[in-house]
Amino acid sequence: MIEYSIFILLGVFSGLIAGLLGIGGGLVVVPVLLFLFPLIGLGDSPHLVHLAIGTSLATILFSSMASIYTHHKNKGVLWDVFIRIAPGIVIGSILGSTIAHLLPGEILKKVFGVLEILIALQMAFGRNPAPTRTLPSGVPLSFFGVSVGAVGTIMGMGGGALTTPFFMWCNVAARNAMATSAAIGLPNALAGAIGYIVTGWGQPDLPSWSIGYIYLPALVGIVIPSLFFAPIGATLTHRLPAKLLKRIFAVMLVLLGLNMLIR
Repeated sequence: MIEYSIFILLGVFSGLIAGLLGIGGGLVVVPVLLFLFPLIGLGDSPHLVHLAIGTSLATILFSSMASIYTHHKNKGVLWDVFIRIAPGIVIGSILGSTIAHLLPGEILKKVFGVLEILIALQMAFGRNPAPTRTLPSGVPLSFFGVSVGAVGTIMGMGGGALTTPFFMWCNVAARNAMATSAAIGLPNALAGAIGYIVTGWGQPDLPSWSIGYIYLPALVGIVIPSLFFAPIGATLTHRLPAKLLKRIFAVMLVLLGLNMLIR
């Protein structure tokens, strides 16, 4: 029961992160689930990494919905940007879930660890953008959306950890970048979760209470608290210094990424 109760604490934290920084809590959820799954008797499954990532995407689907309203109410979401990038996100998400299904779990874990550390370094030490830089339009933005959808789905993070620094690099205000990234997490997580259900459907050695690569007990335990705490995180986004928040979170990502590489 202690291990299962950690799902609830994980939901509290991932909800806050999703709302606060506009990034899916998967950067934290995936490594923690990989730590917890063997403790609750799932260590014999060869699909633990895929289960952690698929479950993470399913939780982001709910936390994104919970935080979007608060960001919208504070006029943070740039809906015109969302509309232009969302189709590419969906296409990339489907592509990413297919690629992840074909990768062995150990390779997928190392890829996750490296990307997590790179994202942390960008968040902590990214250079200030040139004052004249703006968001691209048309094909470049669509191609970026496909890339974000694919990488976000492979990592189970909803893509916000990529779109937030990119938007800020294009001189989008930090709070608008985080709010818009939170909204983008919804189509990314939805398409990605469906992809992990389809690719995992009928796979041997999946634990009971799994739908494809989504483990329902973890999903329920994480989602319920995240629905309450994602709006709180979204509210804090408009009140706390964004730079400080990014650097604190970056330190945590480095530690989690290193853990993924050495375990």
